[in-house]
Amino acid sequence: MSNIFLVIISILVGIFLQRIREFPSDAPKALNAYLIYVVLPAVSLLHISKLELSLSLLLPISVAWIVFTLTWLIFGFLGKKLDWKRNTIGCLIICGGLSNTGFVGYPIIEAIYGVEGLKIAVLVDQPGSFLVVSSLAIIVASIYGEEKMRKRDISKRMLFFPPFLFFILALLLNLFQLEIKGVLQHVLESFSATLTPIALIAVGLQIKIKPQDIKDNFLWLGLIHKLLFIPLAIFMLYFWILGDTPTEHLIFKVSVMEAGMASMITSSIIAGNFNLRPKLASLLVGIGIPLSFITLAGWYFLLAYLR
Repeated sequence: MSNIFLVIISILVGIFLQRIREFPSDAPKALNAYLIYVVLPAVSLLHISKLELSLSLLLPISVAWIVFTLTWLIFGFLGKKLDWKRNTIGCLIICGGLSNTGFVGYPIIEAIYGVEGLKIAVLVDQPGSFLVVSSLAIIVASIYGEEKMRKRDISKRMLFFPPFLFFILALLLNLFQLEIKGVLQHVLESFSATLTPIALIAVGLQIKIKPQDIKDNFLWLGLIHKLLFIPLAIFMLYFWILGDTPTEHLIFKVSVMEAGMASMITSSIIAGNFNLRPKLASLLVGIGIPLSFITLAGWYFLLAYLR
């Protein structure tokens, strides 16, 4: 519960800071830059370097890849068919395709399904969501960003995107079994701990809800897609794939619940960094997180009734 309270309080702090005249108007950009160049690389080094790699991870890991790929196909097709602006399409793909499987997902899954459920949630998040946000999300952001880029430029931008560079470094450390410990581990833990409060304060700073914002069809399309359609898609797919053993039941339930989490905080950071309707991205995160507590309750009772 303390994590959930931190999420809510951090967003409220950001909204409150908007009212302080002395607070810089470009603060969200500065905070996003700090997250991109310092915090996300620290998270990569800290977690990916210690992950146990094995074939048994494939099914939970697949959740994040399926969610993002499906979202890209849907909004890519609809955007082209209905002639949406490119930055809107990119924003919906990134925010609709990345679930908050970690900070919000971990405490909720642990509270509902215990330690065994949390172990599966970690598999969904670290080698799943984190890899997607470090690779596919950057490709999409480069394709739909303000500047139309060549394939070579997209690859270059992804490869030199700081979190991706450090992800590769962390993966190499993992493969060569080089452990991060001591002072370096403490430093990385300290920077990593600032991810959620700083990211959500940046989100709160950009939430300026006006009547026309609530009426924005893209906001509600993104929320319905993320909180209802995506978990339904994982529900239908994994219901037929997984068997009747207790372990498979738990994988099924955790996978659906994690898919139904609100948009990842990092999605709004990437959207802001690539000028993909940052305000819409902030609303999808800022409104999506509290709204997801209601939709997740619905998914929980449905899963408990069916299996």
